[in-house]
Amino acid sequence: MRYCINCCIHLLPNDLHRQCFRCRGPDHNNQKCPVCRGENKIPLYTDSKQMKWLAVLEVRTDQCESWNGFFCLRKGKLCSLMFGLIIMTLVMVSYILTGAKHGLLLIPSPFHYGAFASNPSLMDNESLSDMKDYYQPSKMNISYVKDYPSIKLIIDTITSKIEFITRQRPDLEELRKQEPHMFSVIPNKFLPNSKNPCWYEEYRGNTTTDPYATNSYALYSKRFRIIFDYLRKVFWSHLYHYQDRHYRLRCLPHFYIIGQPKCGTTDLYDRLRLHPDVRFSAIKEPHWWTRKRFGIIRLRDGFHDRYPVEDYLDLFDLAAHQIQSVLQSDAGKERGRRSNIIIGEASASTMWDNNAWIFFYDNSTEGEPPFLIQDFIHAFQPNAKLIIMLRDPVERLYSDYLYFASANKSAEDFHEKVAESLQLFEGCVLDFSLRACVYNNTLNNAMPVRLQVGLYVVYLLDWLTVFNKDQILVLRLEDHASNMRYTMHMVFQFLDLGPLSEKQEALITKSPASNTRRPEDRSLGPMLPSTKAILRDFYRPFNTKLAQVLFDDAFLWKRT
Repeated sequence: MRYCINCCIHLLPNDLHRQCFRCRGPDHNNQKCPVCRGENKIPLYTDSKQMKWLAVLEVRTDQCESWNGFFCLRKGKLCSLMFGLIIMTLVMVSYILTGAKHGLLLIPSPFHYGAFASNPSLMDNESLSDMKDYYQPSKMNISYVKDYPSIKLIIDTITSKIEFITRQRPDLEELRKQEPHMFSVIPNKFLPNSKNPCWYEEYRGNTTTDPYATNSYALYSKRFRIIFDYLRKVFWSHLYHYQDRHYRLRCLPHFYIIGQPKCGTTDLYDRLRLHPDVRFSAIKEPHWWTRKRFGIIRLRDGFHDRYPVEDYLDLFDLAAHQIQSVLQSDAGKERGRRSNIIIGEASASTMWDNNAWIFFYDNSTEGEPPFLIQDFIHAFQPNAKLIIMLRDPVERLYSDYLYFASANKSAEDFHEKVAESLQLFEGCVLDFSLRACVYNNTLNNAMPVRLQVGLYVVYLLDWLTVFNKDQILVLRLEDHASNMRYTMHMVFQFLDLGPLSEKQEALITKSPASNTRRPEDRSLGPMLPSTKAILRDFYRPFNTKLAQVLFDDAFLWKRT
């Protein structure tokens, strides 16, 4: 089918409309045009047949007379393109301004509202707003309504679904199948003359080999390179030579400060490291058990290569050198002197963050992780000691929000985020167990504030299925702030540390508090009273259970 576009827009089956083609000029007269004569309405023909569904196409010939056919068509396309670009720009600006640009750390979808995926893909690159869509319950959306009675209905629903069910502890052989390399590196026995768990490992490198060339902590972070530069300089002088072979002392921590974030763990760490018999990892928070061994470097970046256990052990080399100096000293050799130096590790994610399990461990039971961090720590160190610092979960959540929120922080914004998070959490517990919701990565990343971190008793009960109660010391930040000397004595006694001089004790207990609230955050003031009332109702049943487990009503936080 041929056509001509000028004055008539008359479609013919065989050839161009020659009359219109010849009369394009300014002298064109509709009365002389054999097709246009006497009318401005031109019938539309297709393959010599007049179309029935469109009887007449009206064309005003004077609107395009100044353009030739090609230019008219080209200008139309250009206008369409410009209009599309404008629309796309407006959409992008709206997307950025509404905060939708914030991505998700781990982008699986193992926990859609209503179903668990048995084998989720590793990375789907879904946005935070996409994830929240999975958790929209059928009830009213109250994310932006400061209506206490309405939110109280959601809290009542959550409370009615709370069940503290004891988990089934996996056996050692199941753990070995999951992490065979880890079990091949860490032995099941340690040196008897060291209070800290250490062992000798044969080193097969030579003097030209960089022992830390492949360490992921050194490769991925510039601020750790200075530490590893120093370790390289002293590495060879600390090798143990025996029968033409080289051995290096390897160590694991004797104790772990395992939680919780924004509960004073940094202050406890800073004070403990002043004790003459305490050493820590070269990096304060390695996050190896919870994140790095799964290949998580930063929460927002998704997965990278997994950090092997050797990279984690490298972080304790500096402390191992000091332990080795005691073991190999003349006094140590002659009298069988025992090293009393102990190593600690302080990652505030260890107690609660099991978010990566869905990507690496199969055999999930109704969405609950088959293996937890404590299962593996206990497999290697059944005598490990654990320190937990807790805080009123209501205040902890607000502090967590002020610390991690990047923009538009306010008491009103915090209230809205709390309401939205409660609604998402409700949608989960309606269909799944409490443990499944607490350890679910997708739900946790969808919630605007980390409600789940304050459910202390859920995590503590799971740790108590593996470790004995006398291996865990639980402290309150409120007690630590009001009587620091007392809480530090509790820690020293728990770790079986030797006595201190008055000067040493004063240095530890009288130094200023670490990691306090930033001035710009203090200016925002406290949370709204209605928000506090909502959170008190939400955390109350969990605090009640915690106080029962610890036989201490102080963990009800009634006075704060």
